[in-house]
Amino acid sequence: MKCHVCGGTMHSNKTDLPFKLGEQMIVILKDLPVHQCERCREYLLEDSVMCRVEEILSMVNPDSELQVVRFAA
Repeated sequence: MKCHVCGGTMHSNKTDLPFKLGEQMIVILKDLPVHQCERCREYLLEDSVMCRVEEILSMVNPDSELQVVRFAA
């Protein structure tokens, strides 16, 4: 797969990504499977992964400012 930003090659990888929910809350998902460009580090999430991300984010504690959650498919 080619990167839509720079044309580099995308490789499967696992990374940690932050998601900002509202003004005061950040959730960091650890070991998130992505396709990442070897050149510019741009990443893509598969639809199935994004569906699971949405499920995880809907279950976080709304009273916390920061949560770190390990992604599990």
